[in-house]
Amino acid sequence: QVQLVESGGGSVQPGGSLRLSCAASGPRSIFSITAAGWYRQAPGKQRELVASISRLGATNYADSVKGRFTISKDITKRTMFLQMNSLKPEDTAVYYCNLIQDGSPRDGWGQGTQVTVSS
Repeated sequence: QVQLVESGGGSVQPGGSLRLSCAASGPRSIFSITAAGWYRQAPGKQRELVASISRLGATNYADSVKGRFTISKDITKRTMFLQMNSLKPEDTAVYYCNLIQDGSPRDGWGQGTQVTVSS
């Protein structure tokens, strides 16, 4: 079972930037085999898909982050990224990465990484 570990979260002021990383364990270049995505869960809200990237690199974004967030991956480093610019207080959440199989996230989630946007 591939393990995914998120990192890169922190506290920033509105308008700031952060770059999240998702490192995959194991010998296989999992991000070249299956789609993956970044999800987030704010307090009291359901977890939502923020951005996804297909096996071949096609990307999709939630309307709330279009033009501000960019998802990418480095297959050789087995790492996926989420570049977040022009951050807003409503982006505050725990961010998780996961594989996407048959249109749904794989069962099981990592610890996530906290992103807090506040002045």
